[in-house]
Amino acid sequence: MLKIPIYQPALTGREREYVNDCLDSTWISSKGKYITRFEEGFAQAVGVGHAASVCNGTVALHLALVALGIGPGAEVIVPTLTYIASVNAIAYTGATPVFVDSLPDTWQMDPADVRRKLTPCTQAILAVHLYGQSCDMDALCAIARERGIYLVEDCAEAIGTRFQGRHVGGFGDIGAFSFFGNKTITTGEGGMVVSNDKTLHARMVHYKGQGLAAHREYWHDVIGFNYRMTNICAAIGLAQLEQLDAFVARKREIGERYRRNLAGSPVTCHGEAPGTTHSYWMCSILVERELQREPLRGHLAGLGVETRPVFYPVHTMPIYATPFQRHPVAEDLGWRGINLPSWPGLGDDQVDFICEEILRFLKSAQS
Repeated sequence: MLKIPIYQPALTGREREYVNDCLDSTWISSKGKYITRFEEGFAQAVGVGHAASVCNGTVALHLALVALGIGPGAEVIVPTLTYIASVNAIAYTGATPVFVDSLPDTWQMDPADVRRKLTPCTQAILAVHLYGQSCDMDALCAIARERGIYLVEDCAEAIGTRFQGRHVGGFGDIGAFSFFGNKTITTGEGGMVVSNDKTLHARMVHYKGQGLAAHREYWHDVIGFNYRMTNICAAIGLAQLEQLDAFVARKREIGERYRRNLAGSPVTCHGEAPGTTHSYWMCSILVERELQREPLRGHLAGLGVETRPVFYPVHTMPIYATPFQRHPVAEDLGWRGINLPSWPGLGDDQVDFICEEILRFLKSAQS
């Protein structure tokens, strides 16, 4: 029986009140006051000029690339250690994903490898802030400026994450966020695209609403998409946004508790890089040897503790495995990494129990 899930949303604010208000008003689709309130509140929270809500995080990435004009013939550099949506969104446009390896200390994309992978066809870098730790945005912004290419930030896992004091999502041309049920704030399904560029924001709003012309009813001047968020989802999102600081603070406490409890053991916790604020969307560890991972996960599962493996590098998956590539750091992280329960409502006693069982398993395995 599952006793400690890897994640569950904390619906402890005004979610029910706001949703009932939508139902009472009958504004339940893609128009209504909660859309505007959520978009404006989110832009303020992230520190950007503009935000547009969408129906999920994957389409947020696709919309960002479309708005930038990425298409066939273009190459987009992306880390191989990421969730598949980051790469699929590139493929949706007809562009070619070009994989780069990760840094062993932060697990984020390696800027030096980004430089090695640049070609005349490179039109964008898709930076993924993996598991709530930020990429090295100084290095990536410098590369984008030098080469005159776009920088898109995949912030699906990075609500509350900061680099040098600034929230991620506002460094590049466009930032994309996800509000899936296991994200730090959730709308059930949903996402947001943010930008400091007024024209890019207008393009994304245009494309997400079926390409409807702004000043002529039922006149469509581009091939657009139905990527809009509902007012009900935005109502939930607004209630969640009101609790964002508390959620992130608690998740950081949980991350620190894992780190403290497991200090001196053979496992390595995914920690916070200097000059950054890790939001600990997922609290993750590395076991010493690849062969230890599944037995440890099995041990925890037998006690009702849900875990999951760190993302498998995308270049190892059949749909993206040609031509053959090696990215040794990403592969090492992908084979040894485990995500542990990390939701805001997780109790200290539950974290302590998980750590005790990890240590117990490792001790028995050594004897």
